[in-house]
Amino acid sequence: MTAVQGVGLGLRREMLEQMLQHKPEEIDFFEVAPENWIPFGGALQKQFMQLTEQHRFVCHGLSLSIGSPAPLDIQFVRQVKKFLQQHNISLYSEHLSYCSGAGHLYDLMPIPFTVEAVDYVAKRVQQVQDILEQTLILENVSYYAAPGQEMSELDFTLAVLEQADCKMLLDVNNIYVNAINHNYDPKHYLQAIPSERIAYYHIAGHYQQAEDLLIDTHGADVIDPVWRLLALAYQQHGVKPTLLERDFNIPSWQKLQQELKQIHCLQQQAEQTISNKQVE
Repeated sequence: MTAVQGVGLGLRREMLEQMLQHKPEEIDFFEVAPENWIPFGGALQKQFMQLTEQHRFVCHGLSLSIGSPAPLDIQFVRQVKKFLQQHNISLYSEHLSYCSGAGHLYDLMPIPFTVEAVDYVAKRVQQVQDILEQTLILENVSYYAAPGQEMSELDFTLAVLEQADCKMLLDVNNIYVNAINHNYDPKHYLQAIPSERIAYYHIAGHYQQAEDLLIDTHGADVIDPVWRLLALAYQQHGVKPTLLERDFNIPSWQKLQQELKQIHCLQQQAEQTISNKQVE
């Protein structure tokens, strides 16, 4: 399976024909949710296959619901495995959260930050990895309440990564959003994550409801403090593949292009800094 590098963008169905004709040079790879493509066949599936044969892809799932009290959907995990193999996709990430119980919740719910939950989630991650025969990547999610909290978000995340022996999709915007909403130092969180656990990064915009309440929307421009946090991530953990998320209020291509170029610029600056240090 082919690895990815550089800068990525989430692929929307309406982009298919345009990207088949010409992929902009600012995009090194695409990200898709397997749930949005598995059900389709025919012409749409044929077009998608053409694109995955030509370009690099990663998968970022929506409905694995790794922390759910409901049993793991084994059939779905097997469908994902088949999809990854069919399209030669080596990275599959999901949210460190849950979105189902006695039905689908249509939102990402926070897993209680408890030792019991660490054990529960780690066992389910290991089960998924055994079926997929590859490492699962978990994303730190934004959350607005912490029911039954016994440990910090950071300690919970580190414990799951260690016990499940999985990788992390480090969402830089989510670190910033949670830091504002729950009053912690985003730099401390970022620096505490083991570099070897990080598979790739997400960066996105958010909505400011109040001074102490940010809502993760993927529907706005990335703000300066989040850009600076991404630059710090590169310094701390190295330059890794980075995906720009924009799901709502889609701007012009020129605007998206500016943000993609900004990621490229930060990566080049970090690589130059690392190279200079090695020379010294």
